[in-house]
Amino acid sequence: MDLVQSQHEALDATVRRVPGRDGRGDHLVSRAPWGDDGPGILVLSHLDTVHPLDTLTGRLPFRVEGNGAWGPGIADMKGGAYMGYNALRHFAAKGEETPLPLTFLYNSDEETGSRTSKELIEEEGRKNKYVLVTEPGRNGGSVVTARKGSGRIRIRITGRPSHSGSHHELGRSALKELAHQILALEAMTDYDRGITVNVGIAGGGTRPNVVPGEAHAEVDMRADSAGDADEMLTRILALKSVDPDVTVEVEGQINRYPYRKSEGIEALYRHAVRLASEYDFPLPETHTGGGSDGNFTAALGIPTLDALGADGEGGHTYDEHIYVDKLVPRQTLLVRLMQTLT
Repeated sequence: MDLVQSQHEALDATVRRVPGRDGRGDHLVSRAPWGDDGPGILVLSHLDTVHPLDTLTGRLPFRVEGNGAWGPGIADMKGGAYMGYNALRHFAAKGEETPLPLTFLYNSDEETGSRTSKELIEEEGRKNKYVLVTEPGRNGGSVVTARKGSGRIRIRITGRPSHSGSHHELGRSALKELAHQILALEAMTDYDRGITVNVGIAGGGTRPNVVPGEAHAEVDMRADSAGDADEMLTRILALKSVDPDVTVEVEGQINRYPYRKSEGIEALYRHAVRLASEYDFPLPETHTGGGSDGNFTAALGIPTLDALGADGEGGHTYDEHIYVDKLVPRQTLLVRLMQTLT
């Protein structure tokens, strides 16, 4: 964040640093040194990644081999974050101003749900006419015009511990109850409706010879429509214990509502396709189950085009990389959008 701030200040941008809270890092809002306070273009980028701090010096060092460049977060989304800054640098070097004001927002907690930046994203989104998100290209370079909504749910189960040898009958297994709840949750997945429920983390107990008195789980829910998202959250929050002597506590919320393709998004996408065709650059679109900060602005009715960052593969893995030969076409498209949107 310090690096990005210094880069933008060197281009005479007006920079506002928003202090982090709840254990999260700072956020940064940068405004290009031209234009008025009217609605413009908001460029959304996040600087956090899913990789542990030692990844760069350990399992995934930066390297360039052939047409690939590897590194932690290079696709999701250090590459796209840099492309936003590089567009501003291009305009500064040319002495060029865009028709609409440009605002760049870099947040620090997208990978953990943007809990401390959501309000800031919505606040800045409402001030602007368009939103461009520099998430990585998908499925061979597609941009994203729709995303599923997501919910995060936490489950805590309290049973009754006892010695598993001498007093097994007195115990009430929290893990056994959790097994019932996992089966019920996974059964809620409905591919025809675009609904998935995934128990991604589960655990509990203390020792093999103790009936487990505690268990817990974390659940990810995805849905294609706001109605389905609300329905699924209600069903999950209403889970009841199978064993009457065991307590099941469920808490959670919708993290991001679905990003549906509106007329405004369709028009913005078609404009991007026309620009890409100027230099024979194909620009397919896709709908993805993964959420992004674009969900927040699209839900506000602001035309939002996502996945305009670097094209690559292996996001969130130790094979994360971008394609070098795709950088210039995608950077050019981002610049051309800023030059032509009015």
